[in-house]
Amino acid sequence: MFLSVFDMFKVGIGPSSSHTMGPMVAAARFLATLKASPFHAHGLRASLHGSLAFTGVGHATDRATILGLAGFEPASYDHDKAEAALAQIHATRQITPPGFGALAFDPKTDMIFDYGPALPGHANGMILRATDTEGDVILEETYYSIGGGFVLTAGELAAGAASAGGSPIPYPFETAAQMLEMAGKSGLSIAKMKLENELVFRSKAEVDRGIARLWEVMNNCIDRGIAGEGILPGGLKVRRRAKGIYDALIAERGLNMVAPHTINDWMSLYAMAVNEENAAGGQVVTAPTNGAAGVLPAVLRYYLDHVPGASTSRIGEFLLTASAIGGLCKHNASISGAECGCQAEVGSAAAMAAAGLCAVLGGTPEQVENAAEIALEHHLGMTCDPVKGLVQVPCIERNGLGAIKAVSAASLSLRGDGQHLVSLDVCIETMRQTGHDMHEKYKETSLGGLAVNVPNC
Repeated sequence: MFLSVFDMFKVGIGPSSSHTMGPMVAAARFLATLKASPFHAHGLRASLHGSLAFTGVGHATDRATILGLAGFEPASYDHDKAEAALAQIHATRQITPPGFGALAFDPKTDMIFDYGPALPGHANGMILRATDTEGDVILEETYYSIGGGFVLTAGELAAGAASAGGSPIPYPFETAAQMLEMAGKSGLSIAKMKLENELVFRSKAEVDRGIARLWEVMNNCIDRGIAGEGILPGGLKVRRRAKGIYDALIAERGLNMVAPHTINDWMSLYAMAVNEENAAGGQVVTAPTNGAAGVLPAVLRYYLDHVPGASTSRIGEFLLTASAIGGLCKHNASISGAECGCQAEVGSAAAMAAAGLCAVLGGTPEQVENAAEIALEHHLGMTCDPVKGLVQVPCIERNGLGAIKAVSAASLSLRGDGQHLVSLDVCIETMRQTGHDMHEKYKETSLGGLAVNVPNC
């Protein structure tokens, strides 16, 4: 199993990797399929199913799908151009993807929310269609947005298609036990094994540039979030809080009365800054998803800004280690809130961040695995119940607490020798089973939990 660090961490837009980025990616794939087909399309249609339908408006899934069909992609998204394109589509009831002529598309009738049963493959399903001049379907494809911006067609999902693959890699671990065994035999750290796998597909310089770009986007997102003010979109009237927290923390610096636990406020600040940006539709990095995008950058920023002896030269080690753990979570369970609840998003993110921090603080592979297990274990059972379908409540604060748990997990693991009762593999399998048993209303449908017990208007 090989999942690149650049698959796990992807530059995109908020508010959701599965509900915003995924549908946009699916639409781009559909356009490519249509362009390669012998059919001459006159119009396009899209239908959203399962969680994509139930929380699609709050997650801007309809908007993302339409923009994807217009040729926009997450990594190169331009907000001003997107707004102009949407206005044009609504005014003309036509959509003009690059390489195509004008195609009929009325957002009011051709963008369908199907609130019936979910499609059979996954909770996040969508069907894209091309039609002829008579309105008959000439091309149809079903896509599943399986979390973290990953998208599979129905055929790929049924065949068990894996993201990335092809060439053999030197360290093909599929479980944490295999990972530790390979580390023991090779004498390499988890990050170095991950790097050797990456070098099969790209040069060291490309890996270094890519990792530097990921951290640049993450760090810039923190800074924008700290500077941002006002009310987040969506109707809940949630105030941005990061700037106020930052100003208060700066004002307290140098005062003898500052409590040691104030460091938790810094970690929460960094995470909340990212997730406020995400909620506003800003540029973020999936880590492993948008809803959990603040945990890992917060922990890495905590390391760089608050840990004595921290070095930017170890950012790559942090992200490579974290991506290895994230790959195990995705491969053996899920990183999708619609599939396994928030344990799969913030829980996986905390495990990844704990592992990365443990590694750069000098942890052995066994201690790194232990750190990941501790962080994930104490998120097990966490539901995904966003109020009004928005990635705001409880998501923003939840990222802050996830970062705090990750740092605590790394610290606890470093106090031991890596030997522990519950393995990471057992913990990941427990997450999978728990997610399978979890009622659908607690899995990103906004039909249970806080979503129905908190007034949302």
